[in-house]
Amino acid sequence: MLTIHFETLGCKLNQIETESIARFCTDAGFQATMAHSTASQVETTPVLSIINTCTVTAKAEQKARRIIRMLLAKFPCSAVLVTGCYAQVEKAQIEQIDSRIAVVPGTAKDMLAEFPRFFMEMLSKQQAPQTAEEAAAVAEAIKSWTELHIQAAEQAQDAQANNKLKPPAALKASDSINAQDFATVNKFRLATDSFMHHSRGSIKIQDGCSNRCAYCRICIARGKSVSLEPAEVLKRVRAIEASGQAEIVITGVNLTLYRGTLNQDGAEKPMDFAELLQYLLENTSTVSFRISSLYPERVDDALCKVIAHERVRPHFHLSVQSGSNAVLKAMHRPYTVETVIAAVEKLRQVKQNPFIACDIIAGFPGETDEDFEQTKVLCNKCKFTYVHAFPFSPRPGTEAYTMKNQVPQRIAGERVKWLSNFARASKAEYAKAFEGKILKAVVEKRESNIGKAVTENFLHIFIEENKQTLKQLAGKEIAVLIKHALDITGKDEETEATAAFAES
Repeated sequence: MLTIHFETLGCKLNQIETESIARFCTDAGFQATMAHSTASQVETTPVLSIINTCTVTAKAEQKARRIIRMLLAKFPCSAVLVTGCYAQVEKAQIEQIDSRIAVVPGTAKDMLAEFPRFFMEMLSKQQAPQTAEEAAAVAEAIKSWTELHIQAAEQAQDAQANNKLKPPAALKASDSINAQDFATVNKFRLATDSFMHHSRGSIKIQDGCSNRCAYCRICIARGKSVSLEPAEVLKRVRAIEASGQAEIVITGVNLTLYRGTLNQDGAEKPMDFAELLQYLLENTSTVSFRISSLYPERVDDALCKVIAHERVRPHFHLSVQSGSNAVLKAMHRPYTVETVIAAVEKLRQVKQNPFIACDIIAGFPGETDEDFEQTKVLCNKCKFTYVHAFPFSPRPGTEAYTMKNQVPQRIAGERVKWLSNFARASKAEYAKAFEGKILKAVVEKRESNIGKAVTENFLHIFIEENKQTLKQLAGKEIAVLIKHALDITGKDEETEATAAFAES
């Protein structure tokens, strides 16, 4: 069987999209393999490798280039398809690496739902590449296919604007494409109700961002905010629930910007994120929901009333970035430190001892020692369970790229070190508070993680039980007794505690 190998960098959206592309590939007759950025784990030579990239930091782009080169070296007779946000903003740079590379820009990623059928049809007419030259020819064919479909999408947009559709002349029936698919540009085609690599289901309800924060080029890479309509969200959620998933992670670039319209009983009802979540809870019965990330200002009374529901997981991630109002203003963030504090207080009022994490950027241009002291104060005041800390990374095309008063990397590194030490100590203390308590947990199904699970409040635990038994329970929700919190201070350890099956 022909194999396509996948690598994923970056956010949960990328992870969902990769899972979805893999599902389309298996449906087309391919075998799909995935790894955690390590092609050395792949034993079967793939006919193609697909890497879904990130551009949030320069380090993410460097990692993408390293993996691309590793794939090229590991599989010298295979082509590499690069997509995602980095592919969107640096297409030419990526293509210059090797002739065996084909780039599908991030904003055109949805077309990969159609790609496996085209690729299988192409390979049915010729043998899989046996040399680097043949792999380069495959890459050229993928490039031509991509250009054709981008042209089709653009023409469809124009036709839609003019209220008529004219499929491009180059689009033929043999391309296995339904021209009507291009009547609407659909950023939500990459969806699946089965997941190869993840034990918990996920759904993308929002994409892109209409904010233009000074440091971020995700708005450039993914475009303006768009939302999946409520009825379609519910349809996909019900499919995941029916597949037996115990939990669904609700994701988006910026869930605060979610705006949908529900057509019901002849009337149109606008919905924001809080209203959508309430709609999903009312129309499902067993599945639980985990919210991937929120802006602090979205945590208002209306949302808190909804997340108090027992099927909303007590785990929240806030996009904070700084504890200094001066820095937040320079970043063009739409909230203040006081908003962050209020959000944390509200979350703790509606959920008992929830896991509350945040993102923080250290060393933003102009960030003084006093600014960072205010960030440290915020971390301690809010008692964040965990902090995802990043040094500022100047991104081309953003306002911050040319800002003056750049903070030396050494100082930014020291600030990240403090935040990381705080995060590990805080998470270890949080885990210890649950020793002797019973929690719900979803058993991991990845082969390398047999014996591990993720609790409702996002503790990663090792279960002391027969591994074969756990393998049979992969993806299922079980009750566990937290036995012992592990010492993770000073370590990059994903497992925070050990547990055993709770007595029924």
